Amino acid sequence: MRNKIVLAGLIIALFCVVRTSSVLAAEGEIVKLDKAKFKTMIMDYEKNPKGWKFEGKLPCVVDFYADWCGPCKTASPILEELARKYKGQIVVYKVNTDQERELGTVFGISSIPAFLWVPKTGNPTMSSGISRTPDATKEQFEKMIQDVLLKK
Repeated sequence: MRNKIVLAGLIIALFCVVRTSSVLAAEGEIVKLDKAKFKTMIMDYEKNPKGWKFEGKLPCVVDFYADWCGPCKTASPILEELARKYKGQIVVYKVNTDQERELGTVFGISSIPAFLWVPKTGNPTMSSGISRTPDATKEQFEKMIQDVLLKK
């Protein structure tokens, strides 16, 4: 009986984490992911090692970054602005590669910032780096949102 109560508590806790992240995403906030959240909200690469199976409700971009990375710091406020602009259409996630090394390895991240652009259907696209200026970077991201995520 005690094991069932503990299991029920864990299930409720997981639901709350996923629900809270979904609410933040719906409000145009950036959602930070660890391995467990990535597997439930983006893709469970352990269950599906041979093919892409998107778990999300909206197209998304996953920003693989590190706190010490200068270009990552440039990209961050641009992604925050785009998350607000495209609220309800896309979700912006962040994965700290220093804390989530396995995710970096699984997706072959060799330099940061790196971005995983995930449409609702079809396979994702990976890009890395930013442009020379913040304005050019914003244009680069807008193009990826339109061409890959929203397919306009």
